[in-house]
This record gives sequence, structure tokens and C-alpha cells, in this order.
Amino acid sequence: MRFGVVIFPGSNCDQDIIHVLRDVMGCEVLELWHKNTDLGGLTTNDCVVLPGGFSYGDALRTGAIARFSPIMQAVTEHCNMGGFAWGICNGFQILCEAGLLPGVLLENAHQQFTCKNVWLKAANHESMVNAAVGDNALCIPIAHAEGRYYADAETIQTLEDNKQVLFRYCDANGVITDASNPNGSVNNIAGVCNAGRNVYGMMPHPERAAEGALGNTDGYRLFASFLTSAGVPVA
Repeated sequence: MRFGVVIFPGSNCDQDIIHVLRDVMGCEVLELWHKNTDLGGLTTNDCVVLPGGFSYGDALRTGAIARFSPIMQAVTEHCNMGGFAWGICNGFQILCEAGLLPGVLLENAHQQFTCKNVWLKAANHESMVNAAVGDNALCIPIAHAEGRYYADAETIQTLEDNKQVLFRYCDANGVITDASNPNGSVNNIAGVCNAGRNVYGMMPHPERAAEGALGNTDGYRLFASFLTSAGVPVA
């Protein structure tokens, strides 16, 4: 499995995710510029990653302009054919704006930018990114001003019924509470997937907690889960 990391004007986590995928996980990684009109030869067996940052300065609305970047047509076609895509923070926002994931990311309920470690746990083990992460709380950083996941009641019910919620914010003991919700997301939702389970989005940054040098390897477990589920050996 290969990965293609899309770099938008304003992306600032692209090199972080490239480092983790290439140097920590040992995967082949292609760097894809937002003006490209193709994915550089990636197939539906491969994964496109939309990294965190502030694409186009978050002008108009987070992800709203990046959604119209030339490469997004290729990303959309890739996902519609069953190819994998993973959006982290701003990447999650872009996938929602592009209609590849349901819902939207709104301004944090407390109306402040938040950058800190939070706790989250897998809502289920039905998708590749959460299949093998266990049931304990994971310590993963967040850094966003518009991370409040919202969808109408019918959509939320569909996500819950289909087990499309990937992760929920919780406390250090894995208990899901209002106090452990850092942005006011509906049902403490920290990430979701599409109905086909090939497109994933989450606000927390697992790439910032994926190696010992950072003092936290909880994020590594998400990448290992994804690769193992894809049949890729993980050291």
C-alpha cells in the first residue's frame, strides 16, 4: 500500500504525516501538490491523505476553498471507486466540504482555538483505522478552532446505526462525558467514516503521537491498525 499526501497552500502538518508514514511506518509516500490533476499513479489499493493545517488561510470557511483545488476531482473519483482517503483536522474539514464524508465542522463551542492533548476511544472496531486499537483511552493531540462535529439528527442516527463513528472524546479512564468533549461535537464525535468505510476523517492528530521521540505512541496504533487491516506487515 502506498500513500499520497496532498499539500495545499496553508497545509502545515504535511511533513509530519509524511515523516510518520515514510520513516516510522516504512511506507512509500508520494507528495501531491494541490494543482495536480491526478494522483501520481495511486490505485484504489492506496490511500490519499489530506493533512492538517490552514488551507487557503481558512478563508470563507475551513476547507471550503481547498474543496475546489484541481486535485480534489481526482481524490473524489478515487474515493468513489473504493480507494482509501484519510483526512486529519483540516483534511477532515475538506472531506466534509467535498461531500465525501457526512456532516460539517463548526466553530468550537467555546469559540477559542484549542491546542492540547485529549483522550479518545474507538466507538467500535468496524473500520480499518480503529479495528485494532483496543478499547482503552488514547492520548492524542488536537489543534483547531473549528472542530465541533455537527450533522442533523437523521444523519447522526444513521452514523450511529451503521457504526460509522470512528472515535469519541472521553476522559483518561475511557468514560465519555460532557467535560471530556473539547469542542462541543455532537455525541462527543471525534471522527467518522463514510458508508463504504474507505474514507475516514478525524480532528485529533495521530501523527503527532506516533513515535517514542515525542513521548507518546498512542497515535501509532491508528496507523498500525490501518496497515494491518490492509494486510501490510507492521514492525
